[in-house]
Amino acid sequence: MAKVELAPFRPWDDFFPGPDRFAKPDFADLAKWNNRVINNLLYYQTNYFLVAIVFFLIVGFLNPIGMVLGGAVVSLVFVGSVWAAENKSVVKNFKKNNPMLFVIAVLGASYMLLSLCEGVMVFVFGISFPLLIILAHASLRLRNMKNKLENRIEGVGLKKTPMGIILDALDQQEERINKIQDYLETKLNR
Repeated sequence: MAKVELAPFRPWDDFFPGPDRFAKPDFADLAKWNNRVINNLLYYQTNYFLVAIVFFLIVGFLNPIGMVLGGAVVSLVFVGSVWAAENKSVVKNFKKNNPMLFVIAVLGASYMLLSLCEGVMVFVFGISFPLLIILAHASLRLRNMKNKLENRIEGVGLKKTPMGIILDALDQQEERINKIQDYLETKLNR
């Protein structure tokens, strides 16, 4: 197994270049859109973590108790859902067959628990808003050659990153790895 490495910070002009490197995703081809999002999440993960930390700090400064409560609830729901998916066959099958619905269910459960604690606004601005910004960037940012190369290296198991571990826990990389293996097999069979 590969050692976990932190991906390098991507320069601002690579992370947020001119408008020519952004495009609306093809909503008709969900597999292609999902591939773009996953690959951008892996390539720009350090930048995304920095964006999330900045939002966490701003909201944490304005409402520290609410942010700690929100972070604890979301962390517990995430850890509980991953544990349930590993130990309960019904949840494991649901997660395998509907990975995106599983992620939505985890976020929905977090939202429901926070609404009981009256921490919804902290959840929305401290946790959901950074996730929305990250998802929007990952959906709209076109990939470059360096992005594609880095993701292939991680896909074949030569390198493991924190975002890769998170995506594996949510079963968001299985299809991508299968596509890479199919691609490599077709190249080797020629």
